[in-house]
Amino acid sequence: MDRFALFSECLLVGVWIAVAALPLLTFPAAFAAGTRHLRRYLAGEHGGLREFAADARAAARGGWVVGAAVLAAAALLRLDLAAVRAGLPGGPLVGAVGILAMIGFLVAVVRAASCWEPGTLWRSLLAEAGRNTVRDPAGSFLLVCGMAVVVLSGALVLPLAGPVLGAVAAAATAVRARRLPL
Repeated sequence: MDRFALFSECLLVGVWIAVAALPLLTFPAAFAAGTRHLRRYLAGEHGGLREFAADARAAARGGWVVGAAVLAAAALLRLDLAAVRAGLPGGPLVGAVGILAMIGFLVAVVRAASCWEPGTLWRSLLAEAGRNTVRDPAGSFLLVCGMAVVVLSGALVLPLAGPVLGAVAAAATAVRARRLPL
């Protein structure tokens, strides 16, 4: 397989994910559709924007609840960080725990989205992804680094954050494809 073609496909999928995730609640569904598209591409199956959109709609049926949970967790983290800034006793510890919990939750959501198939329940995907997040620290670290690259790219040059999401989708696809240590 041509490596540049795969790289360009990842960038294209990143743009599709960014556009589909604009309502924020649809981020898990958009990411699930993106990783499914990359799996099809790697398997040599036909797939394009039409299939991506159909997958995004199908994943959004239950994925919007996961998106709402991510937004609720972000609101709780913001509250924790407000406690840190206010100088409350124990605030730095609560802030650090909140940041680590949010990172772990995001990794589990990305892992769950990378395993999504039509008809699969998000609850079971999240349960398995939570276990895999703990059992596979190397894969989790890879996903954390990918998310950090998206955040830093967006902070430096905002339009780069979209295509870089495709690199995180590729990383999630690779983490899913490799075998977990027994």
